[in-house]
Amino acid sequence: MFLTRLLSGIVLVILALVIVGKGGALLFVVSAAVSLIGMYELCRVMGTEKSMVGLTSYAAGILYYALLWMNDSNYVTLMAIAALMALMAIYVFTFPKYSTEQVTTAFFGIFYLAVMLSYVYQVRAMTDGIYLVWLIVISSWGCDTCAYCVGVRMGKHKLAPVLSPKKSIEGAVGGVAGAALLGAGYALLYGDEMLEVVSPVVTCAAACAIAAVISQVGDLAASAIKRNHNVKDYGHLIPGHGGVLDRFDSMIFTAPAIYFALTFLM
Repeated sequence: MFLTRLLSGIVLVILALVIVGKGGALLFVVSAAVSLIGMYELCRVMGTEKSMVGLTSYAAGILYYALLWMNDSNYVTLMAIAALMALMAIYVFTFPKYSTEQVTTAFFGIFYLAVMLSYVYQVRAMTDGIYLVWLIVISSWGCDTCAYCVGVRMGKHKLAPVLSPKKSIEGAVGGVAGAALLGAGYALLYGDEMLEVVSPVVTCAAACAIAAVISQVGDLAASAIKRNHNVKDYGHLIPGHGGVLDRFDSMIFTAPAIYFALTFLM
């Protein structure tokens, strides 16, 4: 199991380097595909992955990415309202086939996955995005690693005792501090290449710290959904890691966090 997890992890890193490094249409298409797979996994938890509810959710996700590609944000709100109306129409005219939770989860998935994961592409598309996009990885995976190391050695106070007994407040603080230090170190290496970033070390450290706090919420949120529905893994797409939601749960939250943190800090 460890070897499988290690090998698939190495493959993921190589793919990330190629896809994120290339950016553009390749990253856009991969982001859209990963979002749709994640939406499918979420709907499968609710038993609606092949239903009208699930298909409506996927269609809204595709429409959102089409609007993003055309750089037209004016109709995103309209898309969201139309998706909600369509889902409620299905709910009403097929009643009682679908539960309220199934319908609301399908709508939730549009924003939780399609919208929030799209910020990986949107950060990459920013000025200096070729450097800034890696802050998403640093703040999520860096936070996870640092939180684990600090938690193992110093963890005494439980962060979420019922949901995740092994996570500690000390580990959470260590994860945020570690992500900030990693962000600062990254800026020391590449800050001179960031032409539009004022005080790269401070900006990157602050952005990573903010995103690290939010990433831990994302990690716990994905775990909470699984606990509520007695699911071990969301899928088996990534050997040794599970599904998209198992591997990218924290990045779903760090991508928009990095985007908006940089928007206000730059």
